[in-house]
Amino acid sequence: MNRVAIITGSGRGIGAAIALQLARSGMQIVINDLDKESAEKTAGEIKKNGGKSLVSLHDVSQHQAAQELAEKVMKDFGQIDVLVNNAGILRDAMLHKMSEEHWDAVIRVNLKGVFNVGQACAKKMMEKNYGRIVNISSVAWKGNVGQSNYSAAKAGVLGLTSTWALELAKYQITVNAIAPGFIDTEMTQKVPEKIREYALNRIPLKRMGKPQEIADLVDFLTSDKASYISGQCIHVDGALTTGIGF
Repeated sequence: MNRVAIITGSGRGIGAAIALQLARSGMQIVINDLDKESAEKTAGEIKKNGGKSLVSLHDVSQHQAAQELAEKVMKDFGQIDVLVNNAGILRDAMLHKMSEEHWDAVIRVNLKGVFNVGQACAKKMMEKNYGRIVNISSVAWKGNVGQSNYSAAKAGVLGLTSTWALELAKYQITVNAIAPGFIDTEMTQKVPEKIREYALNRIPLKRMGKPQEIADLVDFLTSDKASYISGQCIHVDGALTTGIGF
């Protein structure tokens, strides 16, 4: 499979798992992350397994940087077939304590960043009449205490997903979203034990998800097997958001 995939925020965690999985499926990978060390570590893993990758340190929250990323990939690989919008940050606080700076930062990275890279890559995909876009949202789009900024951004990502699926369908570009629940990453490992226990007790499957489980779904959605799936949001959360929660 001679396809080229860009995965934003792929230096570690879910993004790295996605990059490694798509590389195993034969794609050439663009690892985008602001952390050079982690990005190069992921690139090293891909190379070790016989894959080809490119490290990008472009700040996707900046519109011009996203355009430059797309142009760089076109110059080096000649095509963009897959985009996974995974980059995101957290700046949690209760509504009455949240600063304007933290609100703006999360919206800029988690929502505007998706728009920036999505727009830049969609233009290239439209020229080829083919593409796969997967936007990583979160179960927090439904709302979560202390996450006004994050929840708003992740809900916005679903709005972008639906709109792009409609706009880009005539170019044979599918656009879907994944809403992960409580996934075992470096970030969630730093959560205090009491909060981790509380979260696990709320999950019907009684365990955290694995980054690989998100990566496997991305692998499917970006394959030809999913060519008739578009405009969907798939929750990967152990049934956390299913039912009324009693």
